[in-house]
Amino acid sequence: MTVWQDVIGQDSAVATLQRAADDPAAMTHAWLLTGPPGSGRSVAARAFAGALECPRHGCGECRECRTAVDGTHADVDVVATEGLSIKVEQARELAAMSALRPSVGPWRVIIIEDADRLTERAADALLKALEEPVPRTVWVLCAPSVEDVVITIRSRSRHLRLRTPPVEAVADLLHRRDGVELPMALYAARAAQSHVGLARRLARDEAARIRRRDVVGMAVRIHGVGEAIDAAADLAAIADEESTAAAAERDGAERQRLLEVLGADPTARTQPPHIRSQLSALEREQKARATRHSRDVLDRSLVDLLSVYRDALVLYSGAGVGLVNHDNLALVQSLARALSPDRLLTAMDAIGTARERIGLNVAPLLALEAMAISLRLPRSA
Repeated sequence: MTVWQDVIGQDSAVATLQRAADDPAAMTHAWLLTGPPGSGRSVAARAFAGALECPRHGCGECRECRTAVDGTHADVDVVATEGLSIKVEQARELAAMSALRPSVGPWRVIIIEDADRLTERAADALLKALEEPVPRTVWVLCAPSVEDVVITIRSRSRHLRLRTPPVEAVADLLHRRDGVELPMALYAARAAQSHVGLARRLARDEAARIRRRDVVGMAVRIHGVGEAIDAAADLAAIADEESTAAAAERDGAERQRLLEVLGADPTARTQPPHIRSQLSALEREQKARATRHSRDVLDRSLVDLLSVYRDALVLYSGAGVGLVNHDNLALVQSLARALSPDRLLTAMDAIGTARERIGLNVAPLLALEAMAISLRLPRSA
């Protein structure tokens, strides 16, 4: 057992990080871990923190390893924003924190799981801390790609790229760690395209599997403009419903807890001005979090939809590449019969454009409608 046991399919990256933990001469004050969603960036970052804090450099069994991995170690700080961005105020707090000496371990480790969400002002606030590193402080930044990180930050960090893990490795992890039966684990790993977190959810949540099936099925149900508009509305509704369900209980608990901390009466019809201002700030934060969650769900739905067109193109090419939707082969074959390779590529481009537009704050429903109209099948299909 080692601290790296859940970092799968990343042998080269693990070797580099372990070497740095073992040998101070190989250490760098700032690391940038990049890789596609689900590749395990944050898992690798936490494992690295465990290896740095562990007296045996990552045994995976001691208190230092366990607390570093779960984010409760006194000298390991994990920033995982649930909003749309990491703002300058939070970046200043991190810069100040980085100047402190470790309290119990050999290193102070600051992990930013969403470094791509640093605003330019927030990145500027971190710049001095990265340019003039404090001994025994290590920054570990995570992002999908180098290009997603502000250039002043990435130029001062050592880049390490993670790759998409093999389907079989993800399935084995689900089976070993979560007790998922192997057939279900293989289905979930394949359907999630090796995204570990999503695979775990698909394996354990029947509602998530049903939602994915409905999204994938849209590829063969859009013939006319009316059906395209309906499909776009369905996609938006799926994202909104899941976001609302995820937020409802948590938002209420956060409001109740804030009122308790402020000593306010939760049953009062009106609150004093200073309490109303705190509640308004909390509501803004919750709204930003809900917006991000809705966009993430929507983007994942579009990735699922894209996978059907990808599979149909694979069938055309005859390449010996595994299908993402192997469990739904009849649907993939139907789409391959209905559309030529050029039309399949056009559909994939339309889905990619919708993802980009939504990422640029275009109203999701408008972006989805434009996309769905481009996905119409011939009436004879």
